[in-house]
Amino acid sequence: MLDADSNAKLLETAENAARRAGDILEDWAGRFTVSEKQPSDLVTEADVASQKSIYEQIRSVYPDHGFLGEEGLSVEAPNSPFRWIIDPLDGTSNYVHRFPFYAVSIALEIDGVLSVGVIFDPNRDEMFSAVIGKGATMNGTRIKSTDVSQLREAMVVASLPIGATGDHEAVRQLLRVMPEVQTVQRTGSAALNLSYVAAGRIEAFWSISLKPWDMAAGALLVTEAGGRVSKQNGEVFDVERPDLLTSNGTAIHEQLQRLLT
Repeated sequence: MLDADSNAKLLETAENAARRAGDILEDWAGRFTVSEKQPSDLVTEADVASQKSIYEQIRSVYPDHGFLGEEGLSVEAPNSPFRWIIDPLDGTSNYVHRFPFYAVSIALEIDGVLSVGVIFDPNRDEMFSAVIGKGATMNGTRIKSTDVSQLREAMVVASLPIGATGDHEAVRQLLRVMPEVQTVQRTGSAALNLSYVAAGRIEAFWSISLKPWDMAAGALLVTEAGGRVSKQNGEVFDVERPDLLTSNGTAIHEQLQRLLT
C-alpha cells in the first residue's frame, strides 16, 4: 500500500493527463468540418495524439513504469510493479458522429491490482476518479452507486459489438434482459457506462467483448463507489478477460447473472 502523498501524486498525474488528452480530442474534433480528410482518418490521428500525450506526460513523471494502450502502446517494465492502462478515446463511433458521449480512460495497476483510475468526459467536464480504498469522486465530490434492488426498477446498459447479428450472444443476452428491467440502453462508451454505475446514474452494465483499457479505470470506480464488479457468472473479475458484469452491488447483480449466463 502506497502512502497518501504517493497516491495523491499518482492520481494528480492521471487526472492532468486525462484532462490534457480531452483537450486534444476536442481540438481535433474542431477540424472535422474544415479538413479534406475523412472523419475516420482524423479520428485515428486524434486517438494517436491523445495517447501520445498521455504517455509522455505520465512517463515524464514515472519513467520506470510500464504501459498498455489501445493504439499499439506496450511498454514492458519487468522491474516495476506499476502498469498504466490507457484508452485515449473510448467511444470512437460516437466521436466520429459528434455524438457527445466519449471519454478518456486511464488506470494504474500496482502488482496486478487496479489501484488508481480516472475517466474524463470532455463534453461535460466531468472527471471521475478513484484510488483503491479511498472511494470514488466526480469533480472532487464523493459518488456512490444506487440502492435499487429490483430489476423492474433499474436502468441498465448493454454492450453490443459493432456489427453483431441477431445470433450473437450479446444480442441474445440483451433480449433476455429487456423484458425484466425498467429500461435498457446502449451508449457506445464502456468507460462512461462504468462511471455512471459508480455515480448512481444507472444500475448495471455488462459486456462480453471489451479490452483491458475499456474496463480498467471504470471497474475500480464501481467498486470504490460501493458497487460490484465480477465475471458474468459471479467469479472474480479479470481485466484481461472480456467477461464483465457491473452493478450497484444489490440483488440486481445476482438477478442479472441468472439472465446473462
